[in-house]
Amino acid sequence: MKPIELSMPPEQTETITRVIFNIVKEHGPLTIAETWERVKEVGLGGLTGKSHMKIVLRCMRERQKLRLICNHVGPHKQFLYTSWFTKSNNI
Repeated sequence: MKPIELSMPPEQTETITRVIFNIVKEHGPLTIAETWERVKEVGLGGLTGKSHMKIVLRCMRERQKLRLICNHVGPHKQFLYTSWFTKSNNI
């Protein structure tokens, strides 16, 4: 697969990726649906919809800004996005 190229201006791409990264860092690990709900709460402009956000998430994963983990419970799999360094809830 070839790398994903976002067709937005660099400033807009930087703003969107920074907001998504902060959401995942603060509230992660999150599923795509949970991430979309958080993005709607913030009111992030520039994203045309959930599918556009999924493309941005995949691009961020390719550039190693986020990672995808699998939560395997019995026969069910759940894929979660997380930042490389998440906030510890144990403190």
